[in-house]
Amino acid sequence: MQVEKDTRLDRLHADMCKVFTNPARIRILNLLRDGETSVGDLAAALGLAQPTVSKHLIAMRDRAVLTSRKEGATVYYRVANPKVLRAFDLIRAALIESLRAGAILAGGGRKP
Repeated sequence: MQVEKDTRLDRLHADMCKVFTNPARIRILNLLRDGETSVGDLAAALGLAQPTVSKHLIAMRDRAVLTSRKEGATVYYRVANPKVLRAFDLIRAALIESLRAGAILAGGGRKP
């Protein structure tokens, strides 16, 4: 039934969007714009412990945002689909427009 398919798609969509709820994951996505990067290099660029970065990467991979490959002991990640970056950029552009328009205060509320 079509409604059931839509419900499943809605759940998958919501799950993928969870990637954007963590600032570290947003930074990871930005670092991967230029291509594949190792976990170690991402950890160094982010200033975070490698196990922490690995947990974020696995969560992003499990939600089909990233793909990975292993070369020896090194794991490399890249963006799975460039459309994810376009969606991310649209969300960010909308946020910037709202901030510039004064619709959102620094604390996240609306102007009185």
